[in-house]
Amino acid sequence: MIELKEMTFKTFLHNVKEQALSKNKKVLFSWTKKIDPTDMMHIFEVAESLGKDRIFWRNHIGSLTFVGIGSVHQIIAEEKRFQQLQQKWEEILQQAIIHNPYDEVGTGLVTLGGMSFDPLRPQSVLWEKYPTSKLTIPEYTFVQYKENYYLTINKYVNGNEQLNELYESFQKDENTLLHSDVKKSDVHHQIISKNEIEPNKWKNTVQQAVEEIKQEKAKKIVLAREMRIQLNKKAHIPLLLTRLLETQPNSYIFAFEQGDNCFLGATPERLVQVEGEKLLSTCLAGTARRGKTFEEDEQIAQELLNDQKNREEHDYVVKMIKESIEPYCKDVNIPEEPVVLPLRNLQHLYTPVRAKLKSQFSVFDIIEKLHPTPALGGVPKEKALQFIREHELLDRGWYGAPIGWLDSNKNSEFAVAIRSGLVQNDEVSLFAGCGVMRDSTPEMEYEETNMKFLPMLTILED
Repeated sequence: MIELKEMTFKTFLHNVKEQALSKNKKVLFSWTKKIDPTDMMHIFEVAESLGKDRIFWRNHIGSLTFVGIGSVHQIIAEEKRFQQLQQKWEEILQQAIIHNPYDEVGTGLVTLGGMSFDPLRPQSVLWEKYPTSKLTIPEYTFVQYKENYYLTINKYVNGNEQLNELYESFQKDENTLLHSDVKKSDVHHQIISKNEIEPNKWKNTVQQAVEEIKQEKAKKIVLAREMRIQLNKKAHIPLLLTRLLETQPNSYIFAFEQGDNCFLGATPERLVQVEGEKLLSTCLAGTARRGKTFEEDEQIAQELLNDQKNREEHDYVVKMIKESIEPYCKDVNIPEEPVVLPLRNLQHLYTPVRAKLKSQFSVFDIIEKLHPTPALGGVPKEKALQFIREHELLDRGWYGAPIGWLDSNKNSEFAVAIRSGLVQNDEVSLFAGCGVMRDSTPEMEYEETNMKFLPMLTILED
């Protein structure tokens, strides 16, 4: 990685072209500059006029937002995907020419993306535009980190590039993205139909899982189901994102666009965050509804804290995270008791796990060990996955899987893509899952998935 910190953009482009000439091959550059505060949703909406795929990511506390536009490079991995992703990302960093005078999280060269829940599950037509694993380096990345805003331009340049034309092209796109007006949207979505995919068969599968657990073939199996929504018109992605930002302020808000498909959602569940050597993972397992009054809410929270099934489910996840990260980390710190994390529609048992990542390991080592957590797969992991593979009625695709980002400053964060849906023009597939335990009943788990559909259902209709 060549880092350049003090020069004009034109001088930088000239240096990059010289490098490409001397190496006789195209060279990836990344140029980051500070910009005035801007409306990130406005950028996302205007970007549609450029005809490029868009990515949106905002963390659960609103301190970091990315809007990625277009793609200059895609890191795709099928076999040994975690090792391949790490290796290919490191190769890009070693060869790229990066101008980033800032040490802020999310600045410099950034890649964003996700992966499928289970690479051994045959891919269905539903997810054909979302590979087993894919990270995208956008052409333009807008970043909001706390009170500061940045723009990063990424591009491959060869020795024959006409620099003036290239520079003018960047200037034109930047002006369009930052200063164009967007017509006020008058989109009004309405849900025409809801089609639950084989609910009775799903309930039978839950009962089957209970029998497996009672026979001690597993301790917990997570089963997901799909609801297919028909809208009255093509879904307006910026509007859906805006509603998620408004209704789910304590969740990770994300959107990964692939042509006329867009996987988006609002997940409360962090998988892992790395800043330098500092690592933070999150146990979020055990779910209850919100109360209609403060007193009822408090009562439900206390019942959740004292509920044996939910506490057992939560403890599985805490234990798994601890055992998974210990070989890769030092100074692991875990509170003895969970607390209740309230969200708009639901509340969950929550335990943070903090540690220091050993220098010889990467975030991908941690993701490989953590995914899927008992909250999304089950216990033991392989037996639960085998049951899901053989009996679950859907290909989860990127649902329930790691999604996130990495930057060239050794920062990264991945969340678990729950509370989500796959938008395809005027149709949307929603996904929800639940942890089946020994004392589960099909009706109880069915109602829990109905609760988990709510965050996405509420944004689809005016």
